[in-house]
Amino acid sequence: QVQLVESGGGLVQAGGSLRLSCAASGRTFTGRAMGWFRQAPGKDREFVAAITWSGPSTYYAASVKGRFTISRDNAKNTVSLQMNSLKPEDTGVYYCAASRSDGLYSGRYSYQYWGQGTQVTVSS
Repeated sequence: QVQLVESGGGLVQAGGSLRLSCAASGRTFTGRAMGWFRQAPGKDREFVAAITWSGPSTYYAASVKGRFTISRDNAKNTVSLQMNSLKPEDTGVYYCAASRSDGLYSGRYSYQYWGQGTQVTVSS
């Protein structure tokens, strides 16, 4: 079992920035790709960004590319999401997820463990 705990959410005005963090504990963090997803009210959970264990390599949803940056610190078992130029449509609950293996995965079923989520609200 991998436990994931997100932090850093909050309320921000459009154009502002937030940095989300995810701390992993429990079973090995090693060799697992990590991802961020989000879910707006009444909508499905959608992919935001992913990062591999090795390299690392990154992959972003088109809607956030150029504004968001995913990073990880393998020594500290953490993954972060720096969100700049936030828009009201970025509002939602953001989830950190750990995959079963290394790779760039955008599908939610490629991820085995999930955090409880942190709320991000962007006001216009």
